[in-house]
Amino acid sequence: MKRRILGGTGISVSEYALGAMMFGALGNADHDDSVRIIHRALDAGINFVDTADVYSAGESEEIVGKALKGRRDDIVLATKAHFAMGDDPNHGGNSRRWITQEVENSLRRLGTDYIDLYQIHRPDPTTDVDETLSVLSDLVRAGKVRAVGSSTFPAEQIVEAQWVSERRGHVRFRSEQPPYSILARGVEAAVLPTARKYGMGVLSWGPLSAGWLTGRYTKASDIDLSGGRAAVEKHKFDPSLPDNARKLEAVGALAELASDAGLSLPHMAIAFVRAHPAITSVIIGPRTMEHLEDLLAGSEVELSEDVLDRIDEIVPPGTDLNRADSYYVPPALEDKSLRRR
Repeated sequence: MKRRILGGTGISVSEYALGAMMFGALGNADHDDSVRIIHRALDAGINFVDTADVYSAGESEEIVGKALKGRRDDIVLATKAHFAMGDDPNHGGNSRRWITQEVENSLRRLGTDYIDLYQIHRPDPTTDVDETLSVLSDLVRAGKVRAVGSSTFPAEQIVEAQWVSERRGHVRFRSEQPPYSILARGVEAAVLPTARKYGMGVLSWGPLSAGWLTGRYTKASDIDLSGGRAAVEKHKFDPSLPDNARKLEAVGALAELASDAGLSLPHMAIAFVRAHPAITSVIIGPRTMEHLEDLLAGSEVELSEDVLDRIDEIVPPGTDLNRADSYYVPPALEDKSLRRR
């Protein structure tokens, strides 16, 4: 597994990062099987593991902690905080109060005394970023966190955070974790160039676009809206919606292109993300050992200029075929009171 340096930190990470979202009640509830999958990934050369407190309400972090016993010093461990961890409104967000408490909870669940990369999972419009960066700086100085990053931040908030860090003398975000796939290329317009401008590493997620690029969906009838993720996020899957119809059409053309290139669609999809010069590591999120083995088999795939050009023709650069796949809606669009007197 090839390595790259994470955002000027000097930390060497594998081009694939193992995403742990599917370990726990949300995906694979068998702890022993999940640990075996993690060990197989580590044995294959992956040294970067990414999880979050909110994944299966902390269960993912607990599974990762079990898997890393005896191997912790060889692994770059990343986790995140922001989303609600209960009904109390103070048990979530980006405040000093919550982050100070939640980092301790993550350390306990992970069974470690330090986190290599502590990420803020989403922006928080109710908390001044100066407040967030201040507490993150204290955690770095205390040795509980080695580096900090953001996740799914728009370009303008990445810039603001960098400015505040410089102006206030805080540690700065060393990485950004955006959704990025052939079907969701919006980050190419500003997020990825901004991350490169500030020397940030990019740990991208969703390269298979929530299953759309696995080859599972070839026609509208393949999409089951009665269960699983499609039932929860129908606006991202319902083929009767124009945005999703465009996705289905693009998937057909991409599957044909992959076949012509002698590749599987998932291997082509992940190689596409890895080919962008801003990308440090691509998060893969297997639920089963079979999923992991298939993803590992494509780790050396490199796409030719012809294939990349054809992908650009199918989905133009900077395009999100469904805007919902950006996974972030600015408060000014989400809250109508911010748009009306």
